[in-house]
Amino acid sequence: MPSVGIDGIAIAIEEASAMSPLPSFTGLSRRTLLATLAMLAVLPQALLPAGAQTTAAGDPLPSWNDGAAKQTIINFVAAVTRDGSPDFVPPARRVAVFDNDGTLWCEHPMYVQMAFALDRVKALAPMHPEWKDKQPFKAALDSDMKGLAESGEKGLVELVLAAHAGMTSEEFSRIVTDWTATARHPRFKRLYTELVYQPMLEVLTFLRANGFKTFIVSGGGVEFMRPWTERVYGVPPEQVVGSSIKTKFEMRDGRPTLFRLPEVNFVDDGAGKPVGINEYIGIRPVAAFGNSDGDLQMLQWTTMSGGLRLGVIVHHTDAEREYAYDRETSFGRLDKALNAAALNKWTVADMKKDWKVIFPFER
Repeated sequence: MPSVGIDGIAIAIEEASAMSPLPSFTGLSRRTLLATLAMLAVLPQALLPAGAQTTAAGDPLPSWNDGAAKQTIINFVAAVTRDGSPDFVPPARRVAVFDNDGTLWCEHPMYVQMAFALDRVKALAPMHPEWKDKQPFKAALDSDMKGLAESGEKGLVELVLAAHAGMTSEEFSRIVTDWTATARHPRFKRLYTELVYQPMLEVLTFLRANGFKTFIVSGGGVEFMRPWTERVYGVPPEQVVGSSIKTKFEMRDGRPTLFRLPEVNFVDDGAGKPVGINEYIGIRPVAAFGNSDGDLQMLQWTTMSGGLRLGVIVHHTDAEREYAYDRETSFGRLDKALNAAALNKWTVADMKKDWKVIFPFER
């Protein structure tokens, strides 16, 4: 399956669960999906005083079961923050990077941005009556998954461009903010921003409490994430790296604006992640957290650099509380990175075994 000018692993997008009203796709590459999507009730985590090693209850990761994964994270933080330790890392160099989809929040039955894109097409349909008879729009509006799949990657690009280009960055931010305030997951019937992982929220807080600066490095659209990451994760917009489209400065009615163009600027997935880290962060991380093959190069870049480094993979193994998938899935495929974890001694966090709860509302 070819990609559209972007080298990457081509994957099929799996069919949504029977309970899900959201559509599914086949024959589309993950990187093409991420590139086009780029065109496109959790409280903020309170920061503890710098240098604090534990929470008030004495356990920095209370939603993690005792085991190797939890202890590895705690031991790493202790080693790199203790004065006199041979592994000490100065606060200015304490950078930790996190993938978003499947690492910090739920990515099944499809990427959240995909659900957003399809909702946008349906919302815009009344202003485009011609879409009723024009593919791939007709297929999307009719929830005709076979027809949409037959339109291929070209059709998906056309669909997303029509729904997400041709507006200012401010307008797009408002649209995303409104959507995340109302859109609900088809299985859990909760806001997508409620389906973040409580154990990972604790890791973010724990690291920041110990002088780390936490960044999101995601294949998703950077302007899709920035409106809500600070509220949900405590990660401010300037610490979010993602895929992007080209924007153009324009004066409109005497006001300066940034206008979104229907052209891909940067794809922050796979080998693009280390490039994005270098260009937008400028410091090589000492800790990286991911869940899929799209995070492989970011984990390699972080951990294969000498000194004590931490690489963590979230392994989705709990079909009852969330989803179970790895090598055969179309969203968040974990194959090459799972093999590399054993070779590079990365920590694999088994969701079913290592996490007491999945989501904050389960506490």
